[in-house]
Amino acid sequence: MPTEAKRETVAELTEEARGSTTMIVSEYRGLKVSELGEIRRSLRKQNVTYHVVKNRLMKIAARDAGAETLGLLLEGPTAVAFARGDEAAAAKAVLDAVRPYRLVKITGAVLGTRVIDADGVVRLSQLPSREVVLAQVAGAIAAPLTAMAGLFDAPLREIPGLVQALADRQSA
Repeated sequence: MPTEAKRETVAELTEEARGSTTMIVSEYRGLKVSELGEIRRSLRKQNVTYHVVKNRLMKIAARDAGAETLGLLLEGPTAVAFARGDEAAAAKAVLDAVRPYRLVKITGAVLGTRVIDADGVVRLSQLPSREVVLAQVAGAIAAPLTAMAGLFDAPLREIPGLVQALADRQSA
């Protein structure tokens, strides 16, 4: 029979999962409570929450949130990082936060409904941020337009020189 505390935990995890675009799963075996607190503090600055979860309760919450694929990653002592927004930035933040603690092992992640493995999380963290990609796209669009404007402007810039040459020819 489920207790009220477990129901509340499932409800909280369900809300976290519903509001998250990325859920990164890690195994935290061997970490001290103070080290988990350090990871949480560093992730909180990046708008990422980090929860140590009971697998059974997280599977129920994931099912209720429509993220059943998360259940595939839940084995052993599990902690889940919930992130909103840019997936690459979230993966980078989680990897940076757990890097000092060699005991933490990234198991995988769920992006929307897609499951990726630990190597996929590392590759995701190496992608440029959304803002950088948008700036690159804007630059790629603007460069040809700038070149075309220069080509259309070139004949107008040459007119004073042509007029001067014509005036010099007339006076000679």
